[in-house]
Amino acid sequence: MYRSRVVITGMGAVTPLGIGVTEYWANLIAGRSGVGLITRFATNNLAVKIAAEVKGFEATAFLPKKLVKETDIFMQYAYAAACEALTGIIGEREGPKSCLAPGRLGLVLGTAVGGITTVAETEKELLDRGSNRLSPHFVPKMLANVAAARIAIAYGLRGPSLTINTACSSGADAVGLAAMLVRSGEADAVLAVGAESILCPLMTAGLAAARALSRQNEYPEKASRPFDAQRDGFVMGEGAGAVLVESLDHAKARGAKIEAELLAYASLTEGYHVTLPEPEGLGEITCMKRALDKAGIEPAQVGYINAHGTSTKAGDATETKAIKAVFGSKSGRIPVSSTKGATGHLMGAGGITEMIVCIKAMQENVIPPTLNYEQPDPECDLDYVPNVARHVAVDIALSNSFGFGGQNACLILGKFNK
Repeated sequence: MYRSRVVITGMGAVTPLGIGVTEYWANLIAGRSGVGLITRFATNNLAVKIAAEVKGFEATAFLPKKLVKETDIFMQYAYAAACEALTGIIGEREGPKSCLAPGRLGLVLGTAVGGITTVAETEKELLDRGSNRLSPHFVPKMLANVAAARIAIAYGLRGPSLTINTACSSGADAVGLAAMLVRSGEADAVLAVGAESILCPLMTAGLAAARALSRQNEYPEKASRPFDAQRDGFVMGEGAGAVLVESLDHAKARGAKIEAELLAYASLTEGYHVTLPEPEGLGEITCMKRALDKAGIEPAQVGYINAHGTSTKAGDATETKAIKAVFGSKSGRIPVSSTKGATGHLMGAGGITEMIVCIKAMQENVIPPTLNYEQPDPECDLDYVPNVARHVAVDIALSNSFGFGGQNACLILGKFNK
């Protein structure tokens, strides 16, 4: 069990369901979908024409105009989410200074692909123009760590700053690493950010070629269907999530509002396959068990599981198998939902936006639904909270994040108990 207590004292979100934690949560529990036809680029020649795009995000409403021209879209999402987590204000353009000491406030950013849209767009422009003259901002726009740098510059942060890439576990691992920095005394608080936008023809075609994406183009809102028998792949999403991870002593000393307690984090690699989970779920089982052991709690104490649940055949079945192995006879009575039915797969942003879901579920005693769960799959036989939110008291929640390369990460959150 961890000796030092770590808490969450700020949250921010930019998602296909809304900008800001309040709008995101309201639309999620209302059962709305953020999936639709792709509007950002032409899809005439693409097999997949759907995604969960962030709507209504005018970059100049969140960032200074000069900065908009110098940043990739995933960086803009990260910046906006970070601002909300640090100040409680979504859309504050100038980056007001935090009340935390800059030298003791760190930052960890997780992203799976970084500035891929900038790379793809620039390559196309290069070929179309027949000229090799590029913007001097090209390299900073594509570098993943520059997203963290932009936030640090805006807020004058001078603590530890790290950027990590563990595929779809990146956001959860950013939170875990932030907690490690706090517990080690390297910082009083660390802003953990997960951000992603892979919406470009290159990534769409690449993931379609790998048979990873749903092709239910005729009914976009029905395409992401975690654990349902008719699932045929995930739907690309985009956005960002941010949480402020802080030592309990420091949070209390400055009178911070405590959203929840981070009880445990566990991470491991399966060493099995680049894209497929180990068939028996051994890596996922081990990761969940380690998190429970670190938290010092019994499986029966978990009141909600936010599943990775991507809407893929192998992934959903394996995660179900793993949950049953860890929670045993109690597994059928624990509410499990995948919010990717509503948001699509936010990749590097998913771990934190889904962690925020767990915190809101505990605060409001409401569990968001798994959208589009209509036809049961014999291999997926848990309580997935189908289609409608459920009012249930939740004191402890588990969030799973699993990624390509066998990356597994689990976070356990608890209601704050003084």
